[in-house]
Amino acid sequence: MKILFLDQSGKVGGAELSLLDIARPYRDHCLVCLFAEGPFRTLLEQAQIPTCVLATPIAVQKDSSVVKGLSSIGHLMPLVIKVAQLSREFDLIYANTPKALVVGAIASALSQRPLVYHLHDIVSQEHFSAINQRLIISLANTFAVAVIANSQATKAAFQQAGGRSPTEVVYNGFDIAAYQQVRHDRSTLRQQLGLESRFIVGHFSRLSPWKGQHILIEALKHCSENVTALFVGDALFGEQKYVEQLHQQIEQEGLQHRVRFLGFRSDVPQLMAACDVVAHTSTAPEPFGRVIVETMLGGIPVIAAAAGGAIELVEPGKTGWLTPPGDPVKLATCINHCQKYPHHSQEIARNAQADAIQRFDLAATNEQIAQCLQQVSQTSRVTFSNVLRWFPACW
Repeated sequence: MKILFLDQSGKVGGAELSLLDIARPYRDHCLVCLFAEGPFRTLLEQAQIPTCVLATPIAVQKDSSVVKGLSSIGHLMPLVIKVAQLSREFDLIYANTPKALVVGAIASALSQRPLVYHLHDIVSQEHFSAINQRLIISLANTFAVAVIANSQATKAAFQQAGGRSPTEVVYNGFDIAAYQQVRHDRSTLRQQLGLESRFIVGHFSRLSPWKGQHILIEALKHCSENVTALFVGDALFGEQKYVEQLHQQIEQEGLQHRVRFLGFRSDVPQLMAACDVVAHTSTAPEPFGRVIVETMLGGIPVIAAAAGGAIELVEPGKTGWLTPPGDPVKLATCINHCQKYPHHSQEIARNAQADAIQRFDLAATNEQIAQCLQQVSQTSRVTFSNVLRWFPACW
């Protein structure tokens, strides 16, 4: 089966890491088409996955108006035509992000190739403007012959927003071996960081208001002086102002000696292993929560915000802890418990590791994806008449 994968970003996020794993088995029969240059292209090429970049300014943002949305679709037509031409060499189009859906939907009608949409987002007002929610739902309903959702929470939000396309939940898969045999580096890495005597709470995510780094900083005030927060990640999408706010918060609270920012790192499993516990602090529902599973696979205790896909990943008191989103006091309570009762937290971590190995093996995920795509390749094509009917119906 020949697949044309589409992704809007040149940067590396959760959706891109998922696509990297999904595309690997098809690298002899696929092309990943990106809409921007960036480090994601490098990762794909290192994995020997054929890649091209069709760079174009895509103006639709999460807070876009109707007028801006309509004008952006017009500006995208040259890109749509390029993708439609490319897709004629493939059996199906696989849109991995919302903006890839916009391009892939119309291109699929032009090229008569079926479209699959991999939904990595909670389609709700916390994440998208009303116009973009309507755009995603209408495009998926009209053009996608199948939607793959990365959690039950993602599927439920899609359907609640009006999604009617056949939708299958496929959890993200992970190369389990990559998270094994790294704890032997723990002592060395903690020494290199100058934190060997500290109780380290790791936070692994891009720096963004809804990812809630400020919640962990606030929680530090309710923890012992020995607790240090380690932030791995940086701002991605014009969120530098939030980074400045974090540094201001740290200075105002006098926590400079208890917070470390490491930026983007490629040695995430090793850094997780250096932590005593990992905190996930998203203030809005998380579509899936890759960092939660990565922490579990590494045998590290995890505390997660109880919303969205995180609820499906963690069983409270058995494989981790769940706290109300945006509640630094409850988060601090869990951190303090892990510090006070290390044997119990390690027992929880071992349970979590066994559970994650069973549920999130990449081989099983890719098998589910393959079965879905095989069915899709045998479905009927969307015609251009669907495009003509879609415009007035959507707007």
